[in-house]
Parts: sequence; C-alpha cells; structure tokens
Amino acid sequence: MMYGKRRRVAGAAVAAVAALLLAGCTGTGKADTESGSGGGDKKSEPFAMTLAPAAGKKDVPVAKKVTVGVRGGKLVSVEVASPGPGKLAGKLNGQRTSWTSSAALAPGASYTITARGMDDKGKQQTQTAEFSTAAPSKDKTFFGEYYPDKGVTVGVAHPVSVTFSKPVKNKAAVERALSVQAEPAVEGSWSWLKAWDGRDRIDYRPREYWKAHTKVTLTMHLAGVDAGGGVYGTQERVVDFSIGDAVTSTMDVNKKTLTLERNGKVVRTVPVSSGKPGFETWNGTMVVLSKVPTIRMNSESVGIFGSEAYDLGAVKWDVQLTTSGTYVHAAPWNEGKFGRVNGSHGCIGMSTSTAQWFYSQVKVGDPVTVLHSTDVVQPNNGYGDWNVDWDAWVKGSALS
Repeated sequence: MMYGKRRRVAGAAVAAVAALLLAGCTGTGKADTESGSGGGDKKSEPFAMTLAPAAGKKDVPVAKKVTVGVRGGKLVSVEVASPGPGKLAGKLNGQRTSWTSSAALAPGASYTITARGMDDKGKQQTQTAEFSTAAPSKDKTFFGEYYPDKGVTVGVAHPVSVTFSKPVKNKAAVERALSVQAEPAVEGSWSWLKAWDGRDRIDYRPREYWKAHTKVTLTMHLAGVDAGGGVYGTQERVVDFSIGDAVTSTMDVNKKTLTLERNGKVVRTVPVSSGKPGFETWNGTMVVLSKVPTIRMNSESVGIFGSEAYDLGAVKWDVQLTTSGTYVHAAPWNEGKFGRVNGSHGCIGMSTSTAQWFYSQVKVGDPVTVLHSTDVVQPNNGYGDWNVDWDAWVKGSALS
C-alpha cells in the first residue's frame, strides 16, 4: 500500500490503515493535511477499495454476496462477470461508497470483480479480483456432448452439434454461452432440435456449406449456466477443427447413378442401386457420420421383419449417412441391379470395388444428396440440417 507525503499522521489514521491491512484491502492514494486557523489539523482520509470475496478465493458459497467498498472517495463503476453466467446484477448505495450484488452466484463458475473508484481529488484507479464458487452436486449438473471433436478435419456439411445430458428449459441462456467463429467468416445460426434419442440438441451451421479449408472454433462457456430448474453447466471448452476438401456426392434415384465431385470438379459417376418401392432411400441431403470397413447388418435393428428380413454378417466398405441406418456400402448380392434396378431396403448399394473406391474418397462431414426419391430425411436423423430452409433454421434459435 502506497501513500503520498504527509507532514503529520494522527494515531487514529494509523490505526485505520492497520485495520484496512488486516482486512486484506488494497489501494493507493494520497492523504494531505492542512494547518487550519486555531492550530488544529484537517485531514482527508486515504483512498482505498475493498473487494469481497478476496482475490484467489475458491469454493465461495453461492449464497455469498459480492461487495465492493471505498474510503476516501466514491465508486465510479463496478462489474462482476463470469464467462458462463454473464454479468452479476448489483446496486450502488446513494453515496456511491458501496456496491452489493442483488442476484445469486452460479455454482461451479469463475468470476472477476472489476471496480473503478475516484478519490476526493478526482484521481481514478481500478482494482480487480478473481474468485470461484463451489461446484454444484452431481445430480444438478449438465454437460454438452459436442461434435466435431478437437483437432479433426471434417467435410463441408458437418454442423457444430451439441447434445445435452439433461433437459434444457432455459435455452436462451445456454445458447448465449455457446459461440462459433470461422476463418473465413460465415453467415451462420444455431437452431434447437431433439436428438434421435430425445435429448435436447443444438446445431450450428452456415447458410451454405463451409468453404474448403475453413478453420472453425467452438467456444463453450457453460460453467455456472442454469439450464432451468437449478441444473447447472460444468464445461469450459475451446474446440478447434478444420474443414477439408469440398467432397460432395449426388445420387439420382431415376438414373441410378452416384456422382462424386471434389472442389467443384467431377471425379467419377458410378452405377448404384437404391431403395426399392416401400423401402425408398431418404430424399434430400445426408451427411457422412462414420466409416467402418466391415459391419453386420440385421434388419431387426431397423424394424424390418417377416419376408423382408435379412441378416448380413460381413458387409464391406460401409459409409453411414443416418442414425436410422442408411449406408452406402458394397452389395455384391445385387450385382446385376447397379444402374438398372433399385432393389435395396433403403441403402445405396455398389459393387465391392466401387464401394471400396467411394469409401476411400469420403470423410465424416461430407454431404450425400439424394434426388427424386420420396420422404425427406429429418434434421435429427444424423445431420439432416441442410433440408431445413434458412429462414426456418434461424427461427429455431432461442435468440432469434
């Protein structure tokens, strides 16, 4: 603690300074004395600010009030903010010598107090203190399961997707705690939907596909955010990922062909067989969710029984397009149908060599668009986001 030069310091002033030191307050200022007529001394009180909770304090109870006090001057402004919950409400007293929070702290959050004061001579100074609150009980927390993961490279159609472990009633508060930045910049929006398993999910996508080789950053400031009913977030995440080459595929049900393009140039058009009548392949744009070289396909897993049932033990070169079970894969049992007959139960079948080639060309996040089929794939069936027109997509934001 520093003070300006003084001719004389009364014992009471020394005691006051000692009390401030014991209280842990810090501040700088000047205290001047002037000799008045009659032989007495007139003293101005040293300027000091006190912030509580003190800097570095951990596990602060959420019932604790945040307070800022000043001596020897007035408070100009006070802000208490957290990356997740945002700014904490509070009020100055009439003399502008103290500030007290008027809203509850969020559990499991970090806060920064920034106080600006002015001494009696008009000199201003700023003081800050960071503290954190006690974590909520486990049954009162939620987290977001996010995709893509950090450090990966995905296709131009991959949205930023977050699925939550608990119901989100206060969608606006949660959405405000999420942000996406892209280089180059894009026009984009969040939109809420239900995941395939019924959980709350929010996706962010650009108005058009990402440009090839875009750098994307998802920031999650969910720690201390109330999703509703006193269920608080626990995450602070910065997730960087990249967009790769623009690899897009278009399958025409009528022509029974699939055309793959890379960065706007046609690479190859191949014969395929899609869903037969009653089992039509989804129409619209789907997005590659995963790739596996071999998988067992059992019709019971997708609700097909009876005479149409099947159990295929080792299907090769499998590219998943929907959560409901749509794949592009090798279908050697349909060898005479490629380019001639649509004979599958909804998947896009190819010869084994063609399927292996397609498998080698695509990555997670690449779009596959089906033309001239029937029912449009739903937004929550994988990443069917691109089948929602832009105006409707933006209206799905809680902040629209």
